[in-house]
Amino acid sequence: MNLEKLATEQRNQKTMNLDEMSVCDILQTMNAEDRSVPESISKVIPTIEQLVTATITSMKKGGRLIYVGAGTSGRLGVLDAAECPPTFGVSPHLVIGVIAGGQKAFTEAVEGAEDSKEAGKQDLEKLQLSKNDVVIGIAASGRTPYVIGALQYANEIGAMTGSISCNESAAISQYAAHAIEVVTGHEVLTGSTRLKAGTAQKLILNMISTTTMIGLGKVYQNLMVDVQTTNEKLHHRAKGIISQATGVDVDEAAFYFEKAHGNVKAAIVMALTNMSYEEALVRLDKSEGFVRKAIQR
Repeated sequence: MNLEKLATEQRNQKTMNLDEMSVCDILQTMNAEDRSVPESISKVIPTIEQLVTATITSMKKGGRLIYVGAGTSGRLGVLDAAECPPTFGVSPHLVIGVIAGGQKAFTEAVEGAEDSKEAGKQDLEKLQLSKNDVVIGIAASGRTPYVIGALQYANEIGAMTGSISCNESAAISQYAAHAIEVVTGHEVLTGSTRLKAGTAQKLILNMISTTTMIGLGKVYQNLMVDVQTTNEKLHHRAKGIISQATGVDVDEAAFYFEKAHGNVKAAIVMALTNMSYEEALVRLDKSEGFVRKAIQR
């Protein structure tokens, strides 16, 4: 495996005496190391841009965004996918997190699950992968067989592929049309890639899913206009969004919210154009769900 050659597996010279440090020194050292992560990501933004652009194109054709990973990387993919429905009002089947070992692996380590290329392929077969889908393999080491197997299968199907690794010349990069290699360096705790590498992966996943959803019309200005009002807090948030987007007071925002049957986008269009609910829905449909376009039309 030659793990010792991977930057994420090598010892950090700044923390050789980690077990002798005071609590304060450990915390300050970790904080200082973490500050290097955004800078590392800034160097690969052009590649992230290419992957996001390709993802938006594929999803407009009816494709899905599928994250594939093992261990920490897999859990981060599942987490990002799980946050998309409540934040952007999308189906839970539109952004999917696939983790080696299945759902159980999210809370418990499933030994050996990441070592099978065939398992990666099989898990995507279960999802009935299509050429319109986007598969993003996530592996801090960049060599996880499960992820490689999934990417190989995705390429066979003709799906768009991307990868996120934290080492240069990562093995999974060979199987991705858009390979993101964000080099986060040696971990504070040797080999513990849930630290800087995990932080980098989380930040990049935030960027991919959020920017993709903006590109699909799920955001107006900087507001979550497709938020799902599934509890009292989100009902209040939805009315606040309508108020902020239109300039009306909270009571009037509540009025439009009710008239729009809880559809925040329609309520905003109604408030800004004096349209009926039905007219607002037609306008939004013609504008592919983009509130700004619906208003401008």
